[in-house]
Amino acid sequence: MTQRPVLVVLFDGVQSLDVTGPVEVFAGACHIAADAYPIRTASLDGGPVRTQSGLSLAADTSLAGAGPAHTLLVPGGEGSLDPDPRLVDWLRVHAPRAERLVSVCTGALLLARAGLLDGRRATTHWAFCETLAAGHPEVEVDPDPIFVRDGRIATSAGVTAGIDLALALVEEDLGRDAALVVARHLVVFLRRPGNQSQFSAQLSAQTARRAPLREVQRFITEHPDADLSVDALAARARLSPRHFARAFRAETGTTPGRYVDRVRLEHARRLLEDAGGGVQEVARAAGYGTPEAMRRAFVKALGTPPAEYRRRFHAPPHPAPAPAPAH
Repeated sequence: MTQRPVLVVLFDGVQSLDVTGPVEVFAGACHIAADAYPIRTASLDGGPVRTQSGLSLAADTSLAGAGPAHTLLVPGGEGSLDPDPRLVDWLRVHAPRAERLVSVCTGALLLARAGLLDGRRATTHWAFCETLAAGHPEVEVDPDPIFVRDGRIATSAGVTAGIDLALALVEEDLGRDAALVVARHLVVFLRRPGNQSQFSAQLSAQTARRAPLREVQRFITEHPDADLSVDALAARARLSPRHFARAFRAETGTTPGRYVDRVRLEHARRLLEDAGGGVQEVARAAGYGTPEAMRRAFVKALGTPPAEYRRRFHAPPHPAPAPAPAH
């Protein structure tokens, strides 16, 4: 069995879930493939660090004594926003030696400070995407996906997205079945593709200030299969189509058409992940009308057709409990 040693960088102010989430994934994989991921943690001086929530994490060693690693994992947290220059210097020198460089949340800011993301596509926690882009214009910041792969470097969005990324790496290394076993053990689904948005349509768009527009947003979410044309939605808001489209965009930050597209895509994805209906039934329930229209929407937004999406991300049914023994 090929070993892929994992080294996790620790520092004061680290987000504890950025560390423990991926570590639990890699540790879980070791129950399937023994010693597949030997895990070590390292801080600047080898001593314990205090997380941003006040927990103490013990380091196995110092960064200077850590030695090589296949996968170098750099978490985020408040301590990544104004880091110790020695940490950035260590990353600049040693991170390029790792076969795989991974950041979680604002760990991407540390990689960018060290010049490791120059000319690459990357993401981070949604609240810091503008900070990353403004401070490091040489980085192509994509604020939408939960994680981004660019060659040997992978960056993820906030906190739990690190679990999704770690599961994707386990699937790449050990196969889908192994990653699925780990996901089930952690009570998460092996279903979120990297290009899934950090936000649902409702979260990515602002909630409208005026009640009639909020009601339209609610109606769209609850009835994706209805007539959601601008004319129909404008009539529901009792506005002219032109006034409605202008007001909706001003108050939500997106156009009615794009909002409807996002809601329908999310609804179709949920049905493909959780329900057993056919593609035609899903297309009708999500408001696409035809499977071909849904296929075009999936390929454009997710890069994969609905049937392949279901194959990869459908949640398997839970087995029925065994009957009680007869007395």
